[in-house]
Formats: sequence, structure tokens, C-alpha cells
Amino acid sequence: MSKLMTCLAAAVLSVVAAVAPVAAQDWPAKAVKLIVPFPPGGGTDIIARVLGHHLGESLKQPFIIENKPGAGGNIGVDLAAKSPPDGYTIVLGQTSNLAINPTLYTNLPYDPLKDLAPVTLVADAPLALVVSADSKVKSLADLVAAAKAKPDEVTFASPGNGTVAHLTGELLQRAAAIKMLHVPYRGSAPALTDLMGGRIDAFMASVPTALAQIKGGKLRALAVSSAKRSPSLPDVPTMQEAGLKDFDATTWFGILVPAGTPKPVIDKLSASINAALKAPEVAVKIASEGGSPLGGTVDQFAAYLRSELTTWSGVVKASGAKVD
Repeated sequence: MSKLMTCLAAAVLSVVAAVAPVAAQDWPAKAVKLIVPFPPGGGTDIIARVLGHHLGESLKQPFIIENKPGAGGNIGVDLAAKSPPDGYTIVLGQTSNLAINPTLYTNLPYDPLKDLAPVTLVADAPLALVVSADSKVKSLADLVAAAKAKPDEVTFASPGNGTVAHLTGELLQRAAAIKMLHVPYRGSAPALTDLMGGRIDAFMASVPTALAQIKGGKLRALAVSSAKRSPSLPDVPTMQEAGLKDFDATTWFGILVPAGTPKPVIDKLSASINAALKAPEVAVKIASEGGSPLGGTVDQFAAYLRSELTTWSGVVKASGAKVD
């Protein structure tokens, strides 16, 4: 290499090294787009809005919520993955579109490990295994006994094939060595209607979906799917407490950015999210959705995402669920 070329290369490197910290230090210098890959009004949207509001106040720039629903959350996540890696587009992903869909969908347009960079886990929430208040099933042990006595005759509902609720039900069957009949619905509302009407035996529901009916005495919660009891249902045992060793499955939520986003920007965003999750108004809102604030480091989220991909990949394959 000539002396001139060497000098030019050194100059370029020095400019890049000087610009990167300045860019990170100045971020955000304009509004940040927070993509929610689901419709307005759902749990993901509610968490995104309270978090975005707090981040906007602390970082002195608006965080604008953009709902991009469709294809189980894939459309919104793909949009984020293909956005410029400058810190001005972030996404609130969750279990289905980050850990389940890579195996469930034949042609997923993004790779969550290669096309996205994890920032921080935001929250998680258990599912509740519920039956009608009129059901003869009083406990998880009763349900397991009934399913063992009559394989494929005890029915369990979900909001659809490949959803977290469906696959948590599959995980339950594997853990308890039972075989139930899965009945997928188009959403939670019709599943709840049939459950309370006695047309379905059980339903693996998100806590917010079933909470009002549980407290109103129309549904009985047998267990929650997380390793710890839900603050919203403190009297309901976990699956582990009810006899299924090591059972732990939740819907979790985390912030990610396009791969290639500068690390200083990611670190600043992560620190801001962790601070936001300690704010009482954020924690209360997450709790109202049946969840618990999490937080943590970038590396912790990255390790958790890899672990969840492995776990749910096995469950999807065992279930036979597939979306082309």
C-alpha cells in the first residue's frame, strides 16, 4: 500500500472512530419509532405505550407508537429488522414472533438472531389454565387424571394454532404425559364463550383475558404456567406447585433494534428502559396486564432469546403445527 493510501485509510478510520461516540452521545436527536406488531388495545400495545411515554420524557424526544399487525406479528418485526440501524426504529417483540414463529412459519422473512439486536427484556406474563366454574375438574391433578383415563377426549382450547397458548398446552401434555384434543379458535373471546358454556373442557388463557371471569366466579383457575405465582392471581398455584417439575412458560416482551445499530446507542436505550421499568406508573400498568417488569442487560436478553428459541422450536416440532 502506498504512503498516500495508508494516510487516507488512517484518516477514514479516525473520522469513523470520532463520529460514532458523538452519534451515540447525541441520540436521540429526533423522534423514535416504536413498532408494535399487533393491533391497538392489546397487551403488547398497552405495554409499549406506557414504556414509550416514559422513555419520551426521560430522553427528551417523542417515542411514536406505530401498530403494524399481521401474520402473527411477523409483519411488524420484519419492518423493524429491515429499517436503518440508527436507533430511530425499535420494536417490542414477544414470544410468538421471536421464539415460536421461526419454527412455525416455513418462510419467515427475518432471522431474530441475525437481523435484530436485543436491547432489554421488558416484562413477562404467565398463562392460566382455566375451566368452567361448573366443571367437575377442581385441580390440575383432576385434569391430568381425566386425560389419562380418556386420551384425546378431554378438550383444550387456544386462540389459534401456533399461539403461545396452544404451545403451552402442548408443553403441558408433554410434561404430564397426557394426550388432550386441541381445539383452536379465532381469538380468545369465542374460546371463553364455549368454555363457560360447557362445550370445551379447558383453556390456556392469558391472565388479562380470563381475570374478570375468574374473579367473577365464572371460571376456575387450576394453575399458572410461570415458575412464580402471578401477582394478579396470588391464590392460584404454579404448574410446578401443582406437580409438574420445572414447568415454566410465559409470554414475554422485549425491545429490539435492527442489527448493526451502534452499541453505544443500544446501551443507552437499555439503561433508559431499565430505569423506566422501575417507575411506579410503568410497573403498575404492566401488572394490570397480569405481567411483571423484568429489565436486565443486553447480554442477558440475548442469552434468553437463544434459550427460548431452542425451547419453543422443540415444542412446535412436537406439536406438528406449521404455517406456510
